[in-house]
Amino acid sequence: MEIKVYKDKNEVAEQFSAYFVEKAAEHEAFHVALSGGSTPKIVFDVLAKSFADKVDWTKVHFYWGDERCVPPTDDESNYKMTVEHLFSKIDVPEGNINRILGEKDPEGETMRYANLLEIDLDRVEDVPQFDLVILGMGDDGHTASIFPHQIELWDAADHCVVATHPDSGQKRVSINGKVINTAKEVAFLVTGASKAEKVEAIIKKTKGSEAYPASLVHPASGKLIWFLDAEAAAQLNQNPS
Repeated sequence: MEIKVYKDKNEVAEQFSAYFVEKAAEHEAFHVALSGGSTPKIVFDVLAKSFADKVDWTKVHFYWGDERCVPPTDDESNYKMTVEHLFSKIDVPEGNINRILGEKDPEGETMRYANLLEIDLDRVEDVPQFDLVILGMGDDGHTASIFPHQIELWDAADHCVVATHPDSGQKRVSINGKVINTAKEVAFLVTGASKAEKVEAIIKKTKGSEAYPASLVHPASGKLIWFLDAEAAAQLNQNPS
């Protein structure tokens, strides 16, 4: 595990973007699972504004780690957010964008998307392997759309699962823990003071931290990087880079 702490969320976005450019250059075809949330939104802005001409977008293939079960025109759609903050500003082939169809029946969509991953990606022990999975983490320690109250979904037999938000009851489609941990690299993007308690618990493996899905992220490759701002890392006693 590698922990990188930066001054603020904007510096996190700059540094992660530089990392993304470097990783994309290492692959003939670069398959990446995106995350939704406020931090990726800032990352996409920086990637589009400052790094758009540094990536050969024809070889980057985009997927999502999770998606809310809403139409692609809905403001809650991770896909819509990515279009507005990244895709509309870069020259990426439409065929390279593989969205989760949030408007479809979630049970059927989990099967379709899992099948798509099996077709598009190399597999390790029958599990699709991304080159990079980007994850966020909620205040409750959830990641992708696997929440503490449904932590059993982490080890689900299917590559994709239907999750339910604990408060709103909203359905979501999410990749499972096996897919996350099979990725060649996994990067957490976590910013803000509200995340500090869970960041400390998960990274220091304090008692009870195993109840948080984010604590189960242990890629078999050993390549796990946390990109944190000073607020999220406040309880780690680690100075910003």
